[in-house]
Amino acid sequence: MIFAALIALAFSAASAQEKNDQTKPGEHHCEVMKRGDQAMGFSHEKTTHHFLLADDGGSIEIQANDAKDIASQDEIREHLGHIVKMFAAGDFEIPMFIHATTPPGVPVMKKLRGQIQYTYEKMDRGARVRITTKNSEALDAIHDFLRFQITDHQTGDPSESGRTHHE
Repeated sequence: MIFAALIALAFSAASAQEKNDQTKPGEHHCEVMKRGDQAMGFSHEKTTHHFLLADDGGSIEIQANDAKDIASQDEIREHLGHIVKMFAAGDFEIPMFIHATTPPGVPVMKKLRGQIQYTYEKMDRGARVRITTKNSEALDAIHDFLRFQITDHQTGDPSESGRTHHE
């Protein structure tokens, strides 16, 4: 299946990244985008990603830039539907593949997966994954994970919470 291929690619990408710690920031971002397109099944150039922190967790939101781009919208929804199931099972292979490293927060999110809820929500032109918890250790891990995503994807999203829920 495609996920098995991604796992194999994740380990080879992680090995390559570890060997090349001198990667320039611009080159690293290009590699993140290239691996992201491959893992997600849609183009980052046709979509907009947001990683938003909330007082109870946060969200991953992806929307097609063009309201008429039904193919990207369908691919986003399919991908985030898979992400909800994978993350809930403690499987973070896709972000590990995309970033060629284990994102901060992932070990704790795996350990406390029973105390974290992942909810899929369809949005206009895409979808979101809401990540919520009442556990303070899990909340810190979720925020670390989302801040890393904000930085590595260069989304410009706020790195602090202040929101109690998403519209």
